[in-house]
Amino acid sequence: MMKKDETIAITGAAGFIASALVGALNKDGFEHLILVDDFSDEKKSENLNHKIFEAKVHREQFIEWLKKHPTKVQHIFHLGARTDTTEMDYEVHKKWNLEYSKALWEICAEQGIQLVYASSAATYGNGEFGYKDDNTLCEKLMPLNPYGVSKNEFDIWAMQQKKKPSSWAGVKFFNVYGPNEYHKGRMASVIFHAFNQIKETGEVTLFRSHNPNYKDGEQLRDFIYVQDIINIIIWLMNNKPENGLYNAGTGQARTFLDLVKSIFKSLDLPEKINFRDTPEDIRDKYQYFTEADMHKLLDAGFDKKFNSLEEGIDIYVNGFLKEHKYL
Repeated sequence: MMKKDETIAITGAAGFIASALVGALNKDGFEHLILVDDFSDEKKSENLNHKIFEAKVHREQFIEWLKKHPTKVQHIFHLGARTDTTEMDYEVHKKWNLEYSKALWEICAEQGIQLVYASSAATYGNGEFGYKDDNTLCEKLMPLNPYGVSKNEFDIWAMQQKKKPSSWAGVKFFNVYGPNEYHKGRMASVIFHAFNQIKETGEVTLFRSHNPNYKDGEQLRDFIYVQDIINIIIWLMNNKPENGLYNAGTGQARTFLDLVKSIFKSLDLPEKINFRDTPEDIRDKYQYFTEADMHKLLDAGFDKKFNSLEEGIDIYVNGFLKEHKYL
């Protein structure tokens, strides 16, 4: 169990999920936080306004910083990564998602630091082997892009290590949405983009299906609200279940049509939905179905209720997006 006088480090701290985590920890009385990122993006810096923390450390200096402060940190949430799924240069992902994560793992093992790190549902590819967070499946998985490959390569590497952090969990995030993603541009959630389209034009455009098994707009994803993700990763850090991989989704796939209809409803506007071809640069890498098998986390004792898609969207739209608020 994390204690309020202990020090917690958070990588990717200015980003979407990590900055929301900082806010949640502050709300629970945690202020001894070491925030790790490159902090050069002014748009991302707004995510940290009014947050309470002990220090900021540049991501390129963090490993050396830990070596110079060997008893300082007790817990690390490693959420920083290169997350652009359209970046096809594997070397970019390898540097930050694989090699950096290895270095961080090794220092956690050396110093006895507890580690919770972000893996990704992108590791599952087209779901040829399902969406079960079985530690033994990693080497069989076939991710569809370099981002997913880099995340899966680290999962495989972690499983093979004899020297481990004091406890660890790799968390496979599914489709996360919620406040603090204003800076993400093309990589922001469908909810964020659809909201802005509707506010500007009164209508929304979705990707057309290029798979005969799915009608337009009926592609299925496991969408999860960011607060539910935070609940999962804090629970993993506090409860230390068996070391390994854990899915972080709702366990209920929903269509993109469900999603945009919920946004129209939250805005009290009539539905107007159009379709366009999926861009060719991502068309053959596109996932038509994802759904987290959540039995492992639930069997370990996690008992918090997830927000439904309708509940999460209503909170996001009316509590944050309408007034550009932050979590």
